[in-house]
Amino acid sequence: MALVDQVREMARAIYPEIVAIRRDIHMNPELGFEVHRTAGIAAAALKELGLAVREGVGKSGVVGDLRIPEATRTIALRADMDALPIQELNDPPYKSRVEGYAHMCGHDAHTAMLIGAARILTNLKSKLRVNVRFIFQPNEEKLPGGARFMIEDGALEGVDEVYGLHVWPYNPTGTVQICEGPALAQPDDFDIQIIGKGGHAAMPEQTVDPIIIGAQLVNALQSVVSRNIDPKSPGVLSVTGFHAGSAHNVISPSAHLMGTIRTFDPAVQKTMRARLEQQVKAITGAHGADYQLDYVEGYPVTFNHKQAVDRALGATASLLGGENLVFPGTPSMGGEDFAYYAQKVPGCFIFLGVRNEEKGFVHMLHDPRFDLDEEAMPIGMGLHSLLALQAEN
Repeated sequence: MALVDQVREMARAIYPEIVAIRRDIHMNPELGFEVHRTAGIAAAALKELGLAVREGVGKSGVVGDLRIPEATRTIALRADMDALPIQELNDPPYKSRVEGYAHMCGHDAHTAMLIGAARILTNLKSKLRVNVRFIFQPNEEKLPGGARFMIEDGALEGVDEVYGLHVWPYNPTGTVQICEGPALAQPDDFDIQIIGKGGHAAMPEQTVDPIIIGAQLVNALQSVVSRNIDPKSPGVLSVTGFHAGSAHNVISPSAHLMGTIRTFDPAVQKTMRARLEQQVKAITGAHGADYQLDYVEGYPVTFNHKQAVDRALGATASLLGGENLVFPGTPSMGGEDFAYYAQKVPGCFIFLGVRNEEKGFVHMLHDPRFDLDEEAMPIGMGLHSLLALQAEN
């Protein structure tokens, strides 16, 4: 039997168990670095396979090594484990049991698929010519992310290439999308505190109304991209929060705005950051208010290296056929701390289609109604496995 057929057969054989793991993690979501239960599931699965396992990496991550005698190179496969602070609006049998927390970005499936790949690769270790490192990472969703802490704790020591998968509800199940070069944007965050003067709502002339100022600022910021950035250079500025006031008859003394800037080009990022501050300063100043601006630069651009892309293309084509490969894929304005791994060693971040309109799996990442077509999971397991099995020593 051909190697790719063995991988497909094994992935299908363990599919029910891997789905059960995914659903268990889905029902018990954990945030940030507090992913101890999920990490325990990953660590136990790797230990059961006889791998060398390190726990508490990058605060709460897990690293497992499948070592091959005489191998001189190591391929790393990474999954993230954290959920989001979102209330799930779906009602499947495996609905989140934790109020206000849910796996609305598919990290439950990422973790389960990498456990599945570890099983497949352990069973096929005689076919491997390289060592394989399995990286289970906490806190992808919130700055400063978990990847940097994993790297500081040695998760990439001795690694030659690194790969990651992300479920992608924009493409149908049975497809894989790969970008060469920039794949995901740099996601910066900003918080704006507008400091006005509160008072009675019946006497607005005696106040400096931060809500009026904030409303003008929200509108003004929509021109930062459209009137300052070359249309051929992608950029996004979104205001995602506006909080002020606590009573019908009180004008609040302050208002808080928050949002994000997404860019691929450092020059564009610099321009957008500068224009943001200029708008804040000008509009608050025109109304006699003060402000405080906190700007946090997010993860770097996630960059896919050609040598890693070529390996990912080969693995995908052998598993699915070229007709199910979307390449070159369209880069996303989302962000990912996988970028830190790919800054250290050649890497590729791959998008796994999980959209199935017939089954109702149509909602986007971070939507409270998001869910994924689990039929894509054997593809994810198989792709992880072939990335290692097709690597040369």
